[in-house]
Amino acid sequence: MIEDWQKDAEEVLIRYCGSFSPHLIESAKGSYVYATDGSAILDFTSGQMCSVFGHNHPDILAALQQGDTRAIHLLSTMLSPELIALGKKMNELLPEGLDRSIFLNTGSESNEAALRMAKLHTGGFEIVGFAGSWHGMTAGAQSHTYSLTRRGYGPAMPGSLMLPAPYSYRCPIQHCQGTCDNSCLEFGMQMVDQQSVGAYAALIVEPVLSAAGIIPLSPSYMKRLKELCEERGLLVIFDEAQTGLGRLGWNFALEEYELVPDFLTLSKTLGGGLPLAATVCSREMEDSCYEKGFIYVTSHVSDPLCAAVGLATLEILTRDAMAQRAQEMGAYLKQQLVALMSRHACIGDVRGKGLLLGMEIVRDRETKQTDPELGSRIAEECLRLGLSMNIVRVKGYGGVFRIAPPLTVTREEIDLGVSMLDQAISNCTQ
Repeated sequence: MIEDWQKDAEEVLIRYCGSFSPHLIESAKGSYVYATDGSAILDFTSGQMCSVFGHNHPDILAALQQGDTRAIHLLSTMLSPELIALGKKMNELLPEGLDRSIFLNTGSESNEAALRMAKLHTGGFEIVGFAGSWHGMTAGAQSHTYSLTRRGYGPAMPGSLMLPAPYSYRCPIQHCQGTCDNSCLEFGMQMVDQQSVGAYAALIVEPVLSAAGIIPLSPSYMKRLKELCEERGLLVIFDEAQTGLGRLGWNFALEEYELVPDFLTLSKTLGGGLPLAATVCSREMEDSCYEKGFIYVTSHVSDPLCAAVGLATLEILTRDAMAQRAQEMGAYLKQQLVALMSRHACIGDVRGKGLLLGMEIVRDRETKQTDPELGSRIAEECLRLGLSMNIVRVKGYGGVFRIAPPLTVTREEIDLGVSMLDQAISNCTQ
């Protein structure tokens, strides 16, 4: 039965994501969102992966209340004390070589800024991305996003080159089985070289390829990737939209790899549910681009209210040791998911780091035959039972649940969520 509000929504809204959720949400707190019909929905997606410390965290609400007495928005050339303080706090947490920041609104914007700076600094225009990657919906970011969002919108920007994802469960070059030995990287870079016209600018990479089905990049893979980029003069853009602020068990994922990229882009988690993103680079890079006339003026660059929220999220991250909490809760959740795998033959693989985990749904575990339709039915059944789960449908691979509850999730909430997932799978496979 279609509700009145659903009819109203279709009358006034552009349908931008396929079908909208059948629940009308009126409030949210912690690990739950609450619908107008009174139902409580346990959120294993952290909203759109943004409410990393739970919905409506009190510290974030307190930062928003500063808008009563402080500036909310300013002319783009005007700065605020909150913005300067946020830049300083970023420098305290990030390694030397990531010293200058610009604060924007979305991940698309932060990646656009990094891409513009990389092209301006190098004089090149070729950008290398990964199969299944997601870097945003704006023209530049989307051109180097190799997911299901490319078809039907005309040509991408010139110089868009692609590497295969190191998907050991389904090796892209049919070489590895379960453990990647980086052969796909060596082969992929050779193919990229053959496509290049000699105008390399940058490579953009996520430490976990999320929209590709939760594919973590190992330290050895990342080390070799950095070496290959340095050999070619490719700058490295590290997109931590989903992995920053503790989610993988580190404040920032780059800490695990012990490398400093040329650019770090942050979004989603930085605002804790509010629109805040950042592009970070070295002093030398910023000087070079400034001297070349770099410009990136948007309506909400450097907004003071969002900067105050960013300060609050960084305070929560460090004060409450959220990275350590992600390690502990992530290990517990992964253990529970592996136990589910032993009971349900449709679960082909469980993978991921910290509280960013993937669970792949298959028709046959031996052949790894995909079953995206079953995955979608399980997701719908989860929601009916009161659990919000996100399934990413990867072209050629099938369906993978992207499981990312808030870092504040409790063991009791994990147990409840896993029990509902268990019931949903049983209901859909019996």
